Amino acid sequence: MSVDLSKIPYSILELATVGKESNVKETFKQSLDLAQKAEEMGYTRFWLAEHHNMVSIASAATSVLIGHIAGGTKSIKVGSGGVMLPNHSPLIVAEQFGTLGNLYPNRIDLGLGRAPGTDQVTAQAIRSDRMKSVFKFPEEIKEIQQYFSEDNKNAKVRAAVAEGVNVPIYILGSSTDSAHLAAKQGLPYVFASHFAPSQLHEALHIYHNNFKPSQYLEKPYTIAGVNIIAADTTAEAEKISTSLIQMMLGVMSGNIDYMQPPEEFTNEHRQILAHPQFQRMVKYAFIGDASTVKQKTRNFIAETGVNEVMAVSHIYNHKDRIKSFQIFSEIMKNKI
Repeated sequence: MSVDLSKIPYSILELATVGKESNVKETFKQSLDLAQKAEEMGYTRFWLAEHHNMVSIASAATSVLIGHIAGGTKSIKVGSGGVMLPNHSPLIVAEQFGTLGNLYPNRIDLGLGRAPGTDQVTAQAIRSDRMKSVFKFPEEIKEIQQYFSEDNKNAKVRAAVAEGVNVPIYILGSSTDSAHLAAKQGLPYVFASHFAPSQLHEALHIYHNNFKPSQYLEKPYTIAGVNIIAADTTAEAEKISTSLIQMMLGVMSGNIDYMQPPEEFTNEHRQILAHPQFQRMVKYAFIGDASTVKQKTRNFIAETGVNEVMAVSHIYNHKDRIKSFQIFSEIMKNKI
């Protein structure tokens, strides 16, 4: 099946990754610079992830960072990819995103997930009763929807800043559970295939076959994450990708550190990339020159039928990262 990439929206998921020789302040500065350039490049969304207790990722206070990015841009949609709802009170989430929605009308997205975004010890420190909230995830989504509803103005508990404000909700997931939920509630579905690809196809099948139209969405809408590392040459992209390889090895071994600078790409790196255990995490890592990344992206969209792709890029050097997203933008515009 031929895919016209120019018809497919493309977006960015930002984790505000902190490099070995950088710091949080510089990382935030670079995140804003990337968002501003992404806006110029035609990206649809710029989402921030929620992670905790990780020195390599600075997107912990997600709603605060969303406000920073939205305040420094003009038109690109900014949102959460996502807010891990069991870590938070639905009322507070509604107040935070209602506030953002008022400050930046029709530009704020609320992606909701149920994973902790951290290790279990830290999750317990965030909210000791979070497991109750995990099981109430569907109900708490409905609570947030109610807080955003104009009909809630007569309720005893209100999020007045959210009532009637347009902040679309997206269901995030990395398993089939979230697919059932998104389909049942008639909400757009975002799959974390950039780090958990194994159940992508099954989850999309469940979502499409069980989708029920709602007041929020008439027909299914899917977004999937892919790792993009593009450069002028494949050799250059492979060298840049060694930072991602080192980061993923750290995640797999539980030894999470700052993102490391790239090193020479060797046969050992190639073997690691091809290893089944590694592929279970980064099957959809598109590394190479424009032609290589374009073909892999086209194949991915043809195989999955997703409505939108969300690019993730763990690249050590900021200029290299901007260049990679520039190449990907030109790919999606069918300019190269």
